[in-house]
Parts: sequence; structure tokens; C-alpha cells
Amino acid sequence: MDAQLRELVPFLRDRNPQVRQIALENLLPQTVKGAPHRDIFFSGLQSGGLQKPKESDIIRDLKLLCRDQLSVAHDAFRALVNLSDSPLMISPLSEPSFLSFIASYIINPHSILADLASMLLSNLTAASTACSILLTLKISIIPDARLSNSLYPIESRCGSCPAPVPYPSGDAKEALVLPMLIDAFVEGAQMVETGDLSKRTRKAELHFLASVFANMTVSPIGRNYFLSPQPIKTLATEQSLEYPLAKLVVFTEHKDTIRRGGVASAIKNCAFHAPGHKALLSPESIAVAVPPSKTTAPGIDALPYLLLPLAGPEEYDLEDQEKLPESLQFLPPTKQRESDPTIRLTHVETLLLLCHTRWGRDYQRQHGVYEIIRAAHENETVDKISEHIERLVQLLHGDEPKITSADDEFEELNSTPETHMSVIKGSTAMPTEDDDEDFRIEEV
Repeated sequence: MDAQLRELVPFLRDRNPQVRQIALENLLPQTVKGAPHRDIFFSGLQSGGLQKPKESDIIRDLKLLCRDQLSVAHDAFRALVNLSDSPLMISPLSEPSFLSFIASYIINPHSILADLASMLLSNLTAASTACSILLTLKISIIPDARLSNSLYPIESRCGSCPAPVPYPSGDAKEALVLPMLIDAFVEGAQMVETGDLSKRTRKAELHFLASVFANMTVSPIGRNYFLSPQPIKTLATEQSLEYPLAKLVVFTEHKDTIRRGGVASAIKNCAFHAPGHKALLSPESIAVAVPPSKTTAPGIDALPYLLLPLAGPEEYDLEDQEKLPESLQFLPPTKQRESDPTIRLTHVETLLLLCHTRWGRDYQRQHGVYEIIRAAHENETVDKISEHIERLVQLLHGDEPKITSADDEFEELNSTPETHMSVIKGSTAMPTEDDDEDFRIEEV
């Protein structure tokens, strides 16, 4: 059987598309984890020492087939999504030219298989190699008002995404890919809810891009991008700035679990950057900078989006009600909490991280965090989440460590969460050293 499957590999390069499709259909079942003949796709790949894994013929063929006609490209994307769980595949699939195609394909609103491409990109960015490339990657685009995002990514042209007719007449420009991926992600959630692809402004929902952003914010460089003011639109010359993370926080209540979970993780990872806490929590009406940068942009106003998934239909006293952000006041009796315990835990961990600056703790006290999490604790059924909520209450209601000088507050704001742990232990109301291991929050 193994030999018979290997004989199919040369047919992936056949001129007849039907032959290519039949060969790929027979090879596709072997790409899943645990398949008996999966090693076919790893033969020729070598890794060890300083040598990077070399690209085999079959992997190169699959990458090329992603540009083929729809049925062939569909199976090629599926095969690479299945195979990309292996570390041996990270290097050949993270080649800049291939990432440029994947990103361009996702950005193009007419790409039918963009959801599969997003899944592949999500798997690849689980490794730092692809994340580093994406942060600086530029692609060629042409302004095109006919498209919903007003630009045409040149490298997206392929069998399942033909070029517009007539071809755009403007001059090609080089632009960073990450802002366009974020805009595509936002547009994917806004597309028309219909089964007719011809009536959709974008053919894919792109929920898996949330996982891409979560993976990228694991590194300090990735966090810095999402917490650095950027132009709101890609092609505009003069415009106001906005924090990229501000475009993501609104999806914490989205109906899709993948989108909600990825966004929740991205926010949590950004909360590890203590100097960004003021930008994370401040409302849009306040312009704020993230030290050491002095460039300002409207606040991200993340707190309502962190609390809404934890809030239920409870009624509060008028005094407590006034503390809450406006979007959390007078919630309907049908309001339900986040059903996924992992996402609930992520939001509580984010609130804990935002307690690692004095400003963050004070802001949460003044905006009803205690009132929301108190009710959440009464309804929580998962012990680990309850324990984290109790630690959050300790931080919000415990005695503050004594500040010896005005400079200490500035140092606290610019300290890491790990450094800040030594500060909050100074109060008897804070976690003890025995609690230190449980209190530590790991990045996702």
C-alpha cells in the first residue's frame, strides 16, 4: 500500500486537472495524524543541529496545488492543514513567498477557501518563525474600489480566486500584511448571513485569524504591535491612529467559539505588557500612549468586553449600577454568561494581570469589576475559575502596598507582572508565597 501511494505523487504534477484531483483525493486521507502511511509526506525532510528541514517534492507540489482550481486547491489546503501540526513542516511552509500567497489569498474578499487558508496560518503561527515573518511581511496591492476592502492583493490570483475583470489600473504598492489581515478579520464577522456566496461581500468568515493574533501576541514584539498606534486604513495618506487591539476586543461576545477564544487570548497576552494597561482600559474618549512611546491614540476600552462574558442577568443596587460601564447597566433577564469555561478563565486571568499595576487596580475598583465578579463567583461551577476569582477579589479589596515615593508608582507601571508579584506580597491581604505557584498565569 505504501508503494502504491508513493506512485501517486508524480501525478500531482500532471497536466490534466482531473488526474491531479484523483491523485490528491487518494493521498489526502494519509495526511491526518495517526494515518498509517503519513510518513510519505515527511520522507526527504531532515532536521537536526543547525540544518533546517528541506522541502520535499510532495510538499512543494501541495503548496503549488493550493493555487489550482477550486476542488484541487480545497484538498491541497486540507492536506497542509493536517500536516502543519508537525514541527518538521514549519520551515518549508513558513517560506516568505508561500506566506505572502496565503496572506494575500485571505485578504482578498473573493477567496472562497480563505477559511482553510486561515486554519493553515493559525497552525503555522504556533511557531515563532511564521510570527516573526508576518510582523514585517509586505505584499503588493493595487487600489480597487470594486472590492469591499478597496484593494486587490496581486499575489492572491489563483484558480479559486481569479483576478478582477477588468484588471485594476492603479499602481502597485507595497503594504504591511498584518493590518490588512486584521481588517479582513473584522469584515469576515460582518458579512451577510446567507448561504449564497454570490451575495456575500466576503466569501469567508475567517474566525481562525483570531488564533493567529493570539499566537502573535505571545511574543513581546507581537504585543508591541497590537499596542502601538497604527493608521486606521491601509491606503489612506492622512488619518487618525488606532490601537490594532481595539479592532479585536469587540468580538468577546461573538457567537463563534474560535473567534471568541482567540480574541480573549490575544487580550490576555497583551495584558502581560504592564505599560499598556492604561491604553487597554482607558475609554475611547481619552487619548493615551504606551510608554516609552509618546504617540497617542484613543483608549482601547477593553474592560466592558472583558466583563460582558462574565456578567449574567443579575440586578444591582443603584449605587453599584452606577459604577458599571454603560454597556453593562440594566442587562436583560435573558443575558447569559460565557458557556466555555476556558474562555471564562482567560477573561478572569486578564483581569488579574490588569491588577499588576496600581492604576489598573484602581480603575477596576471604580468601574464595577468587583460587583460583576462577585455575582460570577456565585454562579461559577469550575473550581479553578472560582479560585482565580477569589484571588482577583483579594487584589481588589486587599490593602495596597505602601508607596514610598512618587517614583515608585512609575516603576510599578513599567514593571513586569513577575516583578510586581514581589510588591503585592507586602500586604497580608495579598496571596502568600504558598499561593505563588497557583497565582502565576501562563501565556496561551
